[in-house]
Amino acid sequence: MVTHFDVGREKSILALEDAMIKEQRVFLVSQKDAKVEEPNEDDINEIGTVCSIKQILRLPGDAVRVLVEGLYRGKVKKYLEKEPFIKANIEIISDDNQEYDKNEAEALIRLVEKSFKKYIQLSGAIPKDTLVSMEDIDEPGRYADIVSSYLLINFEDKQKMIEACDPIERLEVVLTIIKNELQILELERQIGSKVKAKIDKTQKEYYLKEQIKAMKEELGEEDEEKEEIEKYKQKISKAKLPKEVKEKSLYELKKLENLGSYSPEGGGIKTYIDWILDLPWNKKTKDNLDIKRAREVFDKEHYGLKDVKDRIIEYLAVKKMSGSLRGPILCLVGPPGVGKTSIAKSIAHAVNRNFVRMSLGGVNDEAEIRGHRRTYVGAIPGRIIYGMKQAKAKNPLFLLDEIDKMSSNYKGESADALLEVLDSEQNSTFRDHYLELDFDLSDVMFVTTANTLDTIPMPLLDRMEIIEVSGYTYEEKFHIAKNYLIRKQLEQHNLDEDKIKFMDSAVYYIIENYTRESGVRNLERKIGTIVRKSITEMVEKDKKVININTNAVKKYLGTDVYMFEKIDEEDKVGVVTGMAWTAYGGDTLPVEVVIMPGNGKLQLTGQLGDVMKESAEAGYSYVRANAEKYGIKDEFYKEKDVHVHVPEGAVPKDGPSAGVTMITAMVSALSGKKVKHNVAMTGEITLTGRVLAIGGLKEKTLAAYRAGVDTVIIPKENEKDIKKIPKSIRGKLNFIPADRIDTVLENALIGGINNGNKTS
Repeated sequence: MVTHFDVGREKSILALEDAMIKEQRVFLVSQKDAKVEEPNEDDINEIGTVCSIKQILRLPGDAVRVLVEGLYRGKVKKYLEKEPFIKANIEIISDDNQEYDKNEAEALIRLVEKSFKKYIQLSGAIPKDTLVSMEDIDEPGRYADIVSSYLLINFEDKQKMIEACDPIERLEVVLTIIKNELQILELERQIGSKVKAKIDKTQKEYYLKEQIKAMKEELGEEDEEKEEIEKYKQKISKAKLPKEVKEKSLYELKKLENLGSYSPEGGGIKTYIDWILDLPWNKKTKDNLDIKRAREVFDKEHYGLKDVKDRIIEYLAVKKMSGSLRGPILCLVGPPGVGKTSIAKSIAHAVNRNFVRMSLGGVNDEAEIRGHRRTYVGAIPGRIIYGMKQAKAKNPLFLLDEIDKMSSNYKGESADALLEVLDSEQNSTFRDHYLELDFDLSDVMFVTTANTLDTIPMPLLDRMEIIEVSGYTYEEKFHIAKNYLIRKQLEQHNLDEDKIKFMDSAVYYIIENYTRESGVRNLERKIGTIVRKSITEMVEKDKKVININTNAVKKYLGTDVYMFEKIDEEDKVGVVTGMAWTAYGGDTLPVEVVIMPGNGKLQLTGQLGDVMKESAEAGYSYVRANAEKYGIKDEFYKEKDVHVHVPEGAVPKDGPSAGVTMITAMVSALSGKKVKHNVAMTGEITLTGRVLAIGGLKEKTLAAYRAGVDTVIIPKENEKDIKKIPKSIRGKLNFIPADRIDTVLENALIGGINNGNKTS
């Protein structure tokens, strides 16, 4: 090959100048790594090309451009000098000295020629008469060298060609390189064909559409596009849209008119305008402010729930008086099945508002609340705007169900997106990402529901008015079953009320022995089961009427599912009846303590949680610190082990209300004094003996009464909660408020606190 290149290194320039003075021969060899500025022997390949220098041209900046002609391969035998330039002994590698199989060489030449011909056709960069000029070459080494000079190959492949001294090997290397290049060229051709086909299709569609448009104009048919634009204009002018919304709609319509209906963006603009036209920007339903009617609706559809009913009645009364009031944001908190969702429906019915429900369970993307921006393909508004479209009025009752079940991910905090929705100071200008327009939510009555407040972020909780919907008492469950659930099940099964009659004793028996829940969902299922089995019996045995008593309940529902513990009839040492709150209401929680010889170890069993374990340890420390006061031997902790056990070990127990129970049981066991069997207690304690307030007093008291207790010791701070307990039960119990543990012990231990004889 004849080629030229630029030389910049001082050593290389000196070598060229010296060669020009002598035989004009130079050995060209490549570096293994081009980045090495001062290469040594190890950095230079062994095999290169001996060249004849044809011309040297000096360039600006001390660079030199040299024109050389390759003569033959050479191999470095020995480096002679390194300064001022590199000199070496070179062994000439000639194809003339190589022996090879002529038949094999001929076969390889034909394969290379065939592949090279295909390469010329696909690449289009090599003149087609190249092959003609190579027809007379029959030397395999020279043929391979000439073919490789036409190939656009990388540095590594070029070095492989130089180093392939054997002509047969060289032909094989060239053939491999051409085959690889052919695969790449074939792939490029396929990709190019696909792209061209797509472009051709788009152009064809455009021309066809333009032809159709021209034909329609020639035929005098009305342009459907113009007709559609005109319809949109009429809809916008008829709709009572706010000024900003109307301007935005007309702006988008103008864009649609300019783009044409066949534009890919046209469909998105139409959808956007449809959303704007479907939203109730100024439509309202008229509130029914009849207080008497509202109370009748509430009482007809729900039993009890005084706090909820009173709050809605207050809202209606103030609105009737003032004429205008922002919708309240209520949060109904309570266990499953107490009717939180149905309460919201009843409020909508009483106030005469459209009802919309949105479940927040599992919502973890901010876009589900605020919508997607229109830059995204397939963008839609958020579920708040979707709900307002569904409501068809700007003042519906909007239920946000299960607000405590929201979660978050990398797309943002979904709870944070609700801050603007539920803030009465901000929601008059709620902005959905899709609409990019302010939508007024201030007239919406938002009601949210939750099972617990623990998982709701504080900023969100601060914007809501919390109304606790606690579990129903047994008396309330009885009335709900008699007045609502039985009637509902009979209506669902298309039966008259006189066909299946439930005795009061049967209803009580179902509640006490087959359900243990705060709400009435499971109770309704059990009643439904009895109704279905009764219908089956009526059909099979041709009965007209079936009376449901306790025996019938046992027959239809099987053996009792739950058994409530009754308190012991005798006073015992170290056994105290505590009270606990559970998800299905209240329950009694007996605590047992035994004393054994040992070295002062405190053992806790009964699958207690961290809070109860700490209560037991705090109680133990208090008893040790006040042993003398309670007639206990001062150094009992050195000689005795204390074992605290809470029965039903398979059931996890935790909560801050068992401190007084544990201290009473420990003092009783250590002092030998019996605990009154008819006393139950609840309360948490401090190391100084103060009794702290607890929650769930209503449920706990009901459980104690059910177990046969007649005296309940409660924290003094919980005296205000006694009024929440039904009168029928409140009058049958003796409540003893206690602010110190001494008051608890005085009323729970037989004989009270005695500072006399010390016991161990």
